[in-house]
Amino acid sequence: MHGREDADESLAELGELARSAGAEVLGALTARIDKPSPRYYVGSGKAEELRAERERLGADVVLVNHALSPVQERNLEKLLQCRVVDRTGLILDIFAQRARSHEGKLQVELAQLKHMSTRLVRGWTHLERQRGGAIGLRGPGETQLELDRRLIGERMKQLQRKLERVDVQRAQARRARLRGAVPVVALVGYTNAGKSTLFNALTRAEVYAADQLFATLDPTVRKLPGLASGAAVLADTVGFVRDLPHDLVAAFRSTLSEARDADLLLHVVDAHDPLREQRIGQVNAVLAEIDAGDIPQVQVWNKIDLLDGAAPVLDAVAGGATPRVWLSARDGRGLDLLRQAIDSRLAVDRIQRRVRLPPQAGRLRARLFAAGAVAGEMADESGWDLEIDAPRSVVEPLFGLPDGDGALLRGALGAVPAAG
Repeated sequence: MHGREDADESLAELGELARSAGAEVLGALTARIDKPSPRYYVGSGKAEELRAERERLGADVVLVNHALSPVQERNLEKLLQCRVVDRTGLILDIFAQRARSHEGKLQVELAQLKHMSTRLVRGWTHLERQRGGAIGLRGPGETQLELDRRLIGERMKQLQRKLERVDVQRAQARRARLRGAVPVVALVGYTNAGKSTLFNALTRAEVYAADQLFATLDPTVRKLPGLASGAAVLADTVGFVRDLPHDLVAAFRSTLSEARDADLLLHVVDAHDPLREQRIGQVNAVLAEIDAGDIPQVQVWNKIDLLDGAAPVLDAVAGGATPRVWLSARDGRGLDLLRQAIDSRLAVDRIQRRVRLPPQAGRLRARLFAAGAVAGEMADESGWDLEIDAPRSVVEPLFGLPDGDGALLRGALGAVPAAG
């Protein structure tokens, strides 16, 4: 941690995670750790203090606000005589409770098996028994531990294959949206900032929303009505937290892909949160990690109904800065300003041109259709008139096409204004 305030914030968030998992928090014990102990993570003196505190409170689970190694977790359980769950295990437990779709359940199971596969060595003596002795099974055989590892590995391969098929279906749906030149707007933000409430308010959907961390996990996409710029879709995504194990929790993959492939991000901020600036930085760090850091944003400062005297407003922007809309998703104040900001941003970040391609440019024409950049076409004996209407993020990468196609496209489009 970088200071007492940062440590207090992290501990408060762990308490919220615990309550989201259905636990009752009985107490907390903090420690300054300059160098983690290989045995307990904390020093032996602090571990004994933790044992005494657990016995005094009668707690049956100890949560550790850090990722533990399998050895540290096992040693702590042996010392404390109760179950020990680290931060990663706690988040996985919440995910397992909240996943509702078939895809979400598959992804959470895969994440849990990955986590479990490193924690099979727990001192369970039956895991060291060897199979053998019967006809056809004589010889050294394999230990129960090795068998469990092999079964887990086989199940993980099955889940991976199923998820790859789901990914193909999701990619096909995204390509269909591109072919229809429908821009995608994705909600992102720190967990419990009000994304699902805003999603319901904008789309008149009935996505589950609650005042808790990770209330919704599964990505949801709906039409976004009321825009002057035309049709668009809105994608709800899971909220972020600090120190989220992205490489472990596969349940984030599908929902984060909606953010990564979006044309515009609505970065939802809890305006009532005193740590809102830190939350913004943490979310932007995650977006950069998943290659979504360069996608245009509109900041949505939500929950102004909790601020005395606050009114809906669209902050003026200059020089391409990120627009900021103050609103209340709960009572609907400021939604019209948000739609105005979305319209403005989508108009800036789309390329809409009519281009003329000669007959010898059939390959470029096919590439434009494959990218979903063509909204309409008229053909005659001298070539094609194409109506280009697509996000800038779709068209501009085509400028680098080989064999002269990139240069031909740039020349056909003429001067393209820079992004706002």
